Order: sequence, then structure tokens, then C-alpha cells
Amino acid sequence: MHQLTLAEIARGLADKKFSSEELTKVLLARIAQLDPQLNSFISLTEDLALQQAKAADARRANGESGALLGAPIAHKDLFCTQGIRTSCGSKMLDNFKAPYDATVVAKLAAAGAVTLGKTNMDEFAMGSANESSYYGAVKNPWNLEHVPGGSSGGSAAAVAARLLPAATATDTGGSIRQPAAFTNLTGLKPTYGRVSRWGMIAYASSLDQGGPLARTAEDCAILLQGMAGFDTNDSTSIDEPVPDYSASLNTSLQGLRIGVPKEYFSAGLDPRIAELIHNSVKELEKLGAVIKQISLPNMQHAIPAYYVIAPAEASSNLSRFDGVRFGHRCADPKNLEDLYKRSRGEGFGPEVQRRIMVGAYALSAGYYDAYYLKAQKIRRLVKNDFMAAFTEVDIILGPTTPNPAWKIGANKNDPIAEYLEDIYTITANLAGLPGLSMPAGFVDGLPVGVQLLAPYFQEGRLLNVAHQYQLHTDWHTRTPTGF
Repeated sequence: MHQLTLAEIARGLADKKFSSEELTKVLLARIAQLDPQLNSFISLTEDLALQQAKAADARRANGESGALLGAPIAHKDLFCTQGIRTSCGSKMLDNFKAPYDATVVAKLAAAGAVTLGKTNMDEFAMGSANESSYYGAVKNPWNLEHVPGGSSGGSAAAVAARLLPAATATDTGGSIRQPAAFTNLTGLKPTYGRVSRWGMIAYASSLDQGGPLARTAEDCAILLQGMAGFDTNDSTSIDEPVPDYSASLNTSLQGLRIGVPKEYFSAGLDPRIAELIHNSVKELEKLGAVIKQISLPNMQHAIPAYYVIAPAEASSNLSRFDGVRFGHRCADPKNLEDLYKRSRGEGFGPEVQRRIMVGAYALSAGYYDAYYLKAQKIRRLVKNDFMAAFTEVDIILGPTTPNPAWKIGANKNDPIAEYLEDIYTITANLAGLPGLSMPAGFVDGLPVGVQLLAPYFQEGRLLNVAHQYQLHTDWHTRTPTGF
């Protein structure tokens, strides 16, 4: 059962080949057996899962149907879940139990999805390796000595190891797409505002976006269908109708214009990855796509702009964690200032502290115009590049990451090296565009992803291209040894 995709599970449940309760028990046992190797979960919710599975079976017995009814999933541990620890991978929130469900959690529960637990992540979603978690690093099931990517590495590792078919994740600068690439999954970052951020603990509010991680584009379409939609609780949510993402999966790619930016193939890209990307381009050409070289001239400025904007927003968002209302509080504070300083110093890890300090500096008097305002102007230039490109092409294609997954600890003393791994993904967040990563091959036994970008609210087109590619390739079907 653990090898079944979401789509296959939906068909199996509809055909009464197994019950949701039977499937849930199998996967919970598998998690108990295999997750100690991976550290992909922070919290397991066995009782809740079995309760939801029984309820889903009862709903099906009463004639209800639905692709997610009885399907087991997990949530990245920054989606608030009522009465369950929501830690954000941090000591600061190790004792925090959310008093309500995030909109994404509530929507998926209403659709009948079964929550198996909360997955590990970089602390407050800050990182590209899932090494900054208070609960320890997550291991990549393809090679346990390597990182699974971050910050959604727990969700990615769990799905890749067949502990469950799909999971929710979030993407601030590539945190869905990069782990997908590193673990041989399909991961989709929707258009900014497509999925509600209400109840999703914020890192950088203008960049964060929730989305699905699964093995196939078909499964991502199913999970996104349950997640997407307007939410009056979220002022950044877009009131745009949600299409049937599964309905367009089989559309022909004949005549589809795909742009390949020349800037993507610079000296920083592993030549073996470049070759796999070119192979993907050839495969899509066979399916009828038309390939055109394009330019994104301001891409080179994206990383410095992102690492001013994101920390600036983080320093503001994380100011609420002060040891007063919720979260970690230091022992025996001498006064209010001591309470603030020690609670935050003890509660936040080194990477979070680093980004808070950078952000506070960029927003401080005398530096706002020089750093934050200039970064926002660059952000606009990046967006303009994409808008110009999309007058010529329908989709933009390139590598998801410049390198395969690195060894755990390899970049521990060099945060800049880790930041540079986001070069291909952060532009979509700066511009608010939808982006998808899909499996494209292997380098030294480690998975590689190809990234697709589309105009606003064209998630269906991304899923269509990925699905057609996956019908004619088998990279996404490969399973890590031992899982």
C-alpha cells in the first residue's frame, strides 16, 4: 500500500480494495519503523489519524466521494493545528499548541484528508538544508549522509521514503521546489495569494506561499485542489476562481512555447545537471513544444535583493516571540529587558538570529533607503523581466538547483554557499509567480529537478506540462533503496 500514489489511493478507496483505516495503520507502522533513520517527523498524530480515517470510511459508506476523502497526508510544522504542537522547528515554540486550525489544515480536513503528523523543517523556515531545526537534521532517503533540502525537508523526505503519499509544504525562496528536486518529487509553489496563509506561521509575509509536495504532478493537482481558494481571513488571499487542476492534465503540448533563459546556464551550474535539463527540453520538444532562448537580465541581482527583503520581514514577524504571551520563556528573569533578551537568545537558533539581525539592520534609520528600498526596486525589475518574457513564451524552463544535494554539515560554516543554492528559485517568490519542480534524472545517485515557471494563476499549465513529461519518462517512479 505504501507505494500507492494519491490518485491510486483515491481509486482503491472508491473500489473498496482497502479502507482508509487499514491504509492509515499500515503507514503509521511504516513511519514508526523507518522514520528514526530520517527524522522527518516532529510530531505523530496517531489517535487523530485513526479517528479521521474512521470518519472518512463512514462518509464513503454513506455515498460520499472525493479524491482526498480518506487519503493520508502530513502537514509541515508551521501550519497551525488545533490542540497539537506547532513548533516551526524551533525551541521557541516547542511548547506551543495552536488554539485553531490554519485554513489549509481546515480545508483539507473538510475534504476528508487524514493527518498522520507534523513534519520537520528548518527553524522558522529559514534554511535550504533542513539542518537548522531544533529537532535535528532531516536525512535524505536517497543518501542518508546528504541533506533533503529545506525548509520543507521533512515533508519531502517522508514522501520520498514512501512514508505517506503527499504532504503540505511552504515556499519562501524555493522551499518546496528545492527539496522536491533533492528527493525526486514533484513540488509546486502556487501564485502568491492562491493558497491562504492564515494560520501559517510567517517568515517573510510577502514571499511565503503554501503548496503541495507529492511524487507526481497528478497528485500535486489533487492536493492543490484541496488547498487553494479565497480566504476572507487572509488579506493577501486573491479572490480568483479555482479551476479543476486535474481536468487539464491531459491537454496536448503541441505548440506550447517554452523559454530557456541563457542566464541559467552560467559557470555556477553543475554541467551534469545542465545536460539533464537539455535532455528534458528535448523530451518536451518531442511532445510538440517549441523551444526559444530568452533572457532574464536582472536575475543576477535576485539573491542580494532576496536576502535583504526576507530577513527584514522576518525581523518584524518574529518580534512577537518575546517570552511574554506564548512560546519559550527564560527562567527567573531579572526584569523585562532580561526576559526579552534571554527568552529570544535561548529560543532562537543561530540561523534565525543571523537573519533577524540582518533584517533589523536593513530596516534601521539611515539604512532603509540604501538596502531595503533598493532591494524592493530590484524586485520590481525581476518581475518586469518575467512579464516581458511571458509575452514571448508560455512557460520558462531551467534547473531547479545548481548542484545536487550536499552532505549534511558541508555548508555549516559558510551560510553564503547555502544561500547561493537558491539562485534559480527565489525569483519566482520575488515576482509572486507559480513554479514547479519535477524529477529529471540523477547525478552520482542523487536526484535532480527541472523547474517550470508560468504566468500568474497558471498552475494548471505547469501541472499539465509536468504530467505529460511524466507520462513519457520514469524518473518520478524511482524509489530510494531501503524504502
